Amino acid sequence: MHEGLKLIELLIKGIIVGYIASIPVGPIAILCVQRTLSKGRLSGFVSGLGASTADTLLSIIAGLGLSFIIDFINDYTYIFKFLGGALVIYIGLRIYFKNPVKQYRAKQMRKTTLPKDYVTTLLLTLSNPLNVFLYLAVFTAFNVVKGVSTFEQFTAVFVGVFVGTSLWWYTLTSIVSLYHDRFNIRNLWWLNKISGIGILLLGLIILVSIII
Repeated sequence: MHEGLKLIELLIKGIIVGYIASIPVGPIAILCVQRTLSKGRLSGFVSGLGASTADTLLSIIAGLGLSFIIDFINDYTYIFKFLGGALVIYIGLRIYFKNPVKQYRAKQMRKTTLPKDYVTTLLLTLSNPLNVFLYLAVFTAFNVVKGVSTFEQFTAVFVGVFVGTSLWWYTLTSIVSLYHDRFNIRNLWWLNKISGIGILLLGLIILVSIII
């Protein structure tokens, strides 16, 4: 019974960690918002699940303290940053030049490519493995993995992280979808431009940080 309570406690802590770690707004959040408005809530949420999967993998690395992987990340930080920045710029340019009118018409004629939505955010999130250190910090702040020793306990933590990150994306896409009607085609056109520029600038910042 005591072990059962311990697993529930770790699950809840994992959910809190996952939710909090997902809140900072970045290119993934902007991308999910843009997809929610242009392709529907399901597309935005599935995109978020791609990020959740990647974040869970990164949290496992952080939680298990795989030092050799962390050392590998440190050794090749510039390569990861370059690839991540280039991918962010590419996505920003694609969003900027997309026509929202065509997107709406295409939405009525064909099914949303959910697997593609999932994979793109999964790869984009994994291209920034420095998030490992974010989870190291959050795990330390909430004293989550200290004393965790069994496979079941580790599983409870990381299942919690996935649930927590997924809850955040569900919350975000639900709020955006709720106010979807306030966005007309022209508003969506401007959102595409602003989102594209925002993501493009984030990508450029990543690339510039390599030089500095």
